[in-house]
Amino acid sequence: MPHATELKRILQKIDRKGYKAYKQIAGHYQFTDFELFIDHVQGDPFATPSKIRVRLLRRVADFPETLTRTPERRIAFQDYLIRQFYRAIQTISRGHRGTGKSGLFSIDVGAQEVLERTAVRITPQWVEARLQVGLPAAGRTILGQEAIDMFFNELPLMVRRSLFWKALPANQAEHFVNTVENYFVIQKWLQENHRVAFVADGAILPRESGASDRPMARETAIPFRSPTSLQVTIPLPNPVEAPNGNQRTINGMALPEGVTLIVGGGYHGKSTLLEALERGVYPHIPGDGREYVVTLPTAVKIRAEDGRRVEAADISPFITHLPYGKPTHNFRTEDASGSTSQATNIVEALEVGAQLLLVDEDTSATNFMVRDARMQALVVKENEPITPFIDRVKEMYQRFGVSTILVMGGSGDYLDVADTVIMMHNFLPAEVTQRAREVAQQYPTHRKVEIPTRWETLQVRIPLPGTLRADKGKKMVKIEARGLETLQYGKEIVDLRYLEQLVDSSQTRAIGYAIYQATQRWMDGKRSLTEILEALEQYILTHGLEALAPFRRGEEHPGNFARPRRFEVAAALNRMRQLKMKQRPHS
Repeated sequence: MPHATELKRILQKIDRKGYKAYKQIAGHYQFTDFELFIDHVQGDPFATPSKIRVRLLRRVADFPETLTRTPERRIAFQDYLIRQFYRAIQTISRGHRGTGKSGLFSIDVGAQEVLERTAVRITPQWVEARLQVGLPAAGRTILGQEAIDMFFNELPLMVRRSLFWKALPANQAEHFVNTVENYFVIQKWLQENHRVAFVADGAILPRESGASDRPMARETAIPFRSPTSLQVTIPLPNPVEAPNGNQRTINGMALPEGVTLIVGGGYHGKSTLLEALERGVYPHIPGDGREYVVTLPTAVKIRAEDGRRVEAADISPFITHLPYGKPTHNFRTEDASGSTSQATNIVEALEVGAQLLLVDEDTSATNFMVRDARMQALVVKENEPITPFIDRVKEMYQRFGVSTILVMGGSGDYLDVADTVIMMHNFLPAEVTQRAREVAQQYPTHRKVEIPTRWETLQVRIPLPGTLRADKGKKMVKIEARGLETLQYGKEIVDLRYLEQLVDSSQTRAIGYAIYQATQRWMDGKRSLTEILEALEQYILTHGLEALAPFRRGEEHPGNFARPRRFEVAAALNRMRQLKMKQRPHS
């Protein structure tokens, strides 16, 4: 392995030469405390920045083994180190100097959620950070001395400040990892105790603005306070910061399985609570306010989505006998309506294992949610193909064990089907289930339940091989995340803007490569969509998230993936207009 002095010699040699001479620095160099891998050199200063890795031996980094003793703690500590490296870049790097992206260091850092990422990887032998760096140039002329400053002054200082245990605030790092571990313990407690969601007392649910996911200032926000009837105490392995000192238990509201209704006046916090529960499928950083808002990992947000593509979905439990005889047992469309899209989103979520649906009336199709008695009298059932959600929501729980949390401010008909009713007032919850039942009895709706047939089974679909192509022109594979909400897969642009539990563009990127791996390995015309997703998850568990895009010398390292859930991978697949699927016959 060449010593770092060889890199300096090359940079001095190519100083003031044409930009393509930078290709000579690709390779592997030994610095005093770490190894530097220059995996990919950009073609010009305006191109995607170059990809580098820095690797330290574990004995040099000297991290306590306790921080990585379980997969959950390791993921948390890796996320913490990414954030530390990002801070080091912000304080050490001189920033932009030269043309295009010259002089810029970057690392794939997250926001409020803690996700498994490829930007830092810890093994029993070493720890590695994967970075992007803009090699400096004036026009297309190499600035060799600037590059030397970046590699020999700035980069070593960043490494020392972020990847050496002795330079890190130990208490902060341990608290970060402990908080994430507590989250997963609470999530397991929910599953073992037939609960679907937990919100800790003192949690800060509102965000500082509609354009920010940061918490509202504690001086302004109203801390969450659980209703006594739903309050539980959960034991934890790690201390929780509390006004009276650290404690190893946490109090808060635990919502039971079944149908939970969130009601209340406008602007009193109904949707804010539901949004917090949507994001509760991920752990959050300490201080976020939602770090102890915990939801089942199998929770899926459901909404209407006009215009989405639907392929071979059985939406007959909700919609039958469409005009002109269009089938709904094997429904296909390039332009779904609000009601057909919402029905599709439900059956697709159930198909791949959702156990909790999160629904807000504000983003739902009105005619899909309920038909009141007056509308039933005016438009007889024979002329109405929709079986409204209100008439299936209890059945989903009783037949398939799928719970629902529903924000509803406009239709009291749902009081008849709710197992639990939460009223939000001034951002504080009260449990009003008994009062809701009394109101339902006092003011009967006289609507009829409109279930034409029992919902017997969930449809299983099989993606057909060869229908998804990731190539674009001469480039063999073109997979790119265009921000959070758009995925380019070959020639197709996939719209993901209505996947409200997708939180990071690096998840979007990973989804694209996950789909590609699925097409190459498991999409054989025999395996169902669920079986393919299970194989994908096992593949990542065995080989690591970076295995979605294996890299070799001279290629881009996979340092910008964040782990997506199976539900968002399935949702992206379901929205791809080139995908063809067939239904597996019911056994």
